[in-house]
Amino acid sequence: MKKTFYFIRHGRTDFNQKGIVQGRGINSSINEEGKRQAERFFDHYKDIAFDKIYVSGLKRTYQTVEPFVKNKNIPFERVKDLDEISWGEYEGLELNDKILADFDHYLGSWRKGELDLGPEGGESPNELYKRVKKGLDFIVENSSGTNFLVCTHGRTLRSIMCHVTGSPLSQMDEFPHENTCLYIAEHDGTGFSLKKHFCTQHISNE
Repeated sequence: MKKTFYFIRHGRTDFNQKGIVQGRGINSSINEEGKRQAERFFDHYKDIAFDKIYVSGLKRTYQTVEPFVKNKNIPFERVKDLDEISWGEYEGLELNDKILADFDHYLGSWRKGELDLGPEGGESPNELYKRVKKGLDFIVENSSGTNFLVCTHGRTLRSIMCHVTGSPLSQMDEFPHENTCLYIAEHDGTGFSLKKHFCTQHISNE
């Protein structure tokens, strides 16, 4: 049986808005703009018969899809393997010139294929991908039905899209993301195929 997965990024948080590094160790809430984004996403996709919703272990993902849970009574499950990448020593720090330079170094190295490199106390792309694939395998194997909503995080979403499309992790940044942006993928029982890339109609219809 084919299964369709709607992958979205969580709504905006104060950390997003203020340029503070937010990774797996930051369990922030969505802010008022994030709630408006969540409502717009709900209004746009509320007629899809989702069989189940999957969120990460961080509350900003559940809060983003909460309108579906409360208004449509759709069951949900937390999958901690879908948490955001850990940025280690940088988490909770406001971006400055040094941190931006460090991030440029990491991102540039990752684009060159140096995928075992990660910040002190954090995760490398390969470490992120390993747990994300474990989480995706769990969802595919345990989901019953045809349509599923999965809410996760920016870098995690990019890792998921690499898996879905068979792209190397060095191409992660080729998958853009905004808060509540959507990618749609289909699983035919053997593997994924990408059906819609970076859908933002609900974001632009303000």
